Amino acid sequence: MRIAVTGRNGQVVQSLIERAPARGHVVMSLGRPEFDLAEGASVRAALIAAKPDAIVSAAAYTAVDKAESEREMAFAVNAAGAGAVAEAAAALGVPLVHLSTDFVFDGTKSAPYVETDPTGPLGVYGASKLAGEQAVLAAHADSVILRTAWVYSPFGANFLKTMLRLAADRDELGVVADQFGNPTGALDIADAVLQVAERLAEDPSPDLRGVFHMTAAGDTSWAGFAEAIFAASAARGGPSAHVRHITTAEYPTPATRPGNSRLDCTKLANAYGIRLGAWQHAVDLSVARHLS
Repeated sequence: MRIAVTGRNGQVVQSLIERAPARGHVVMSLGRPEFDLAEGASVRAALIAAKPDAIVSAAAYTAVDKAESEREMAFAVNAAGAGAVAEAAAALGVPLVHLSTDFVFDGTKSAPYVETDPTGPLGVYGASKLAGEQAVLAAHADSVILRTAWVYSPFGANFLKTMLRLAADRDELGVVADQFGNPTGALDIADAVLQVAERLAEDPSPDLRGVFHMTAAGDTSWAGFAEAIFAASAARGGPSAHVRHITTAEYPTPATRPGNSRLDCTKLANAYGIRLGAWQHAVDLSVARHLS
């Protein structure tokens, strides 16, 4: 398949570019200046010109804290931009896979969230991504929304790489221990996205469309995530630091984060047979690659 992917430098985009050839696909990454999610006309023109067999909507405004003071831009990209991508996919008559986030929930549920749970974003970023989900589903029935969380990879800026960078200069790091989620590798996300796109292209079943959760198996806190990173790094002679567990209150940020970001991925497993592996295994592989 020819797969058009929105964005050029994002973690999932780079992971798709790396993984797609092994499955016989060609990835066309679209970015500025010819493709700008904040400019709907450029979105539709670039996607229609690409003539893809499927579209992956991966690009987004992801500056969670900055979004609190840039609400208009966040919604222009994550809501209107996502809608424009879906409109282009509908015009082309091709399936769309759109990536979303755990931030659509308020984090007060005691158990992992399922797709039918009420949403309630705590900040502008989450609200803009939820509006994007709604715009996609309204514009194109042949779409899948994949909500994922705590993404990291060998590419770009992310928590794993930040921890290793800071540990090179510090013996101890304070990391939030009262927020819980599912650390998920972008390379695993890319593999699953490709499987979903392939299935959508060949199977018109309505059960394969709509909203799905997709994260690695298992959960931890940000502090537990950091400890796993440092353990994997130390085992290979890389940087490591002692993790001091702190509370969210001790690490204030402009945007409020959900205390519980855990997502239940049963629906995806039942519909697609896709189950991402344990988060610890993917962390170990990512650290090994980062240090190589």
